[in-house]
Formats: sequence, structure tokens, C-alpha cells
Amino acid sequence: MFEEFDLSGRVAVVTGAGTGIGRATALLLARRGADIVAVGRKRPALDAVVREIEVLGRSGLAVEADVRELDPVQNMVDTAATHFGRLDILVNNAGGAHGHVGIAQMPPAKWERDIALNLNSAMYASQAAFPHLRKVRGCIVNISSVAGMHGTQGVAAYSAAKAGLQMFTRVSAAEWGPVGIRVNAVAPGMTATEKARAGWEKAGFDADSATHVFPLRRYGYPEEVAQLVAFLVSDAASYITGEAIAVAGGPVLGGMVTIED
Repeated sequence: MFEEFDLSGRVAVVTGAGTGIGRATALLLARRGADIVAVGRKRPALDAVVREIEVLGRSGLAVEADVRELDPVQNMVDTAATHFGRLDILVNNAGGAHGHVGIAQMPPAKWERDIALNLNSAMYASQAAFPHLRKVRGCIVNISSVAGMHGTQGVAAYSAAKAGLQMFTRVSAAEWGPVGIRVNAVAPGMTATEKARAGWEKAGFDADSATHVFPLRRYGYPEEVAQLVAFLVSDAASYITGEAIAVAGGPVLGGMVTIED
């Protein structure tokens, strides 16, 4: 392993770590040498991830927390710092949309849930982690979405929250850069997580056909998103901060030139 990618001796908190991108990220950071605090709302899934982390020879800690609420988030960070004695990396991965509905029909409660889960949670966790990250010149990666870059009809609250998360990333990077904290965002596109696959099946959505407009002609996998996260939290990315980088199979553009598969 290149020295710049080695995370040995570091401690990472990963929210939404029980499944999908969070799980893939937690396991990859462990493979790179980090000890992991796996955070989520379903203890059995978190315990399973911790067991996988321990098989990799690293230490893991499962913490149940609803990251939409300030007190559980503060407790999450305090528990992590107390257990391991330090905190180097925060991955704000918890997120998602609560169903699809047009703006005209959107209940206020749905709007508030999506904003709380996708935006407020990252603010709470980042603020709580700040004193610990400052000590070690640590870093934060916020998991956004291409919906935050381009918008997606039917998930206005989710799109707005992810766009807000990207601006939060930019502003916090500017404010905290002088004390050595780097903050970046990763924006996945169509990614075949367990939850996404279940949703596609339930809705009768043909994901393979939908990807034909992507330059790479396929959807992504959680492990591919995790690779970018692992890069951004490593010393190999030591001069990168305030950026939002898509992992989405390429730009979807119009035009008059087509190269057949």
C-alpha cells in the first residue's frame, strides 16, 4: 500500500454504516488501517459490520443513534472519542428520501424529514466533531448526491437538502481550513445499494435500461463510492478541500455525435 493511502492509527466515524455506501466505506477504511465507529439505527446490522471489521484486524464499535437529533449525535461523537481516545475522520453518510411526491402535494412533514436526515444531521455531527478533528487536523466527507447537483423531480426535499449539504461542505471547508480540517463531498449517482435495488424491484424500474444515457452505460456500486471516500480522507488528498465530486458514470449531455456501443 502506498504510504499516503494508509489510515493506520486513525479513527473514523461513519454514519449510516449498517448497509449500502456506509457499510462499504466502513469496511474499506478498515482495510486501509482505520478503527471504525459504525453508526446507525439498526443494531443487528451495525454488529454485523463490526464483526467484519474485526475479521480485518481492526477495532470496531457499534453506536445506535438517530442522527436527525442533536443529543444522540453529540453522544455518538463523545462515545467515539472516549472509546478510542481520538477522532480523525467523520463520514456523514446517513441520508435518503422518504418516497416520491410532487412539490404541489408534498406534506410539510416529509420536507422536514428529508432536510433533517440529509442536511441537519451533517451539521450536527460536524459541529460535535470539530473540537476533536481540530486536535489532529482531521477531515470530513459528506455523502451528497447528483440530485444535489442537478435536481431530481419527485424528490425536491432530498435534492434541496443535498444541494445544501454541498454548500455546507464548501463553507465549512473555508471556515475550518485555517485550523487544518479538510471537508469534501462525494455525490453518488445511480448506485446499486440494497435499498436501491429493493426500490427498483418494487417500482418495476428497469435500472439497466435507464443507464443507457450514462457514458459508462451502467449503474455504480457502493464499493466504487467508498473508493473515493477513502482517497479523500487519506493524505493523498491533503490539498483537496471544499469540493463536491460526482461518482456517477459520467456526464449526461445532449448533442449530435453518437458512438455506438
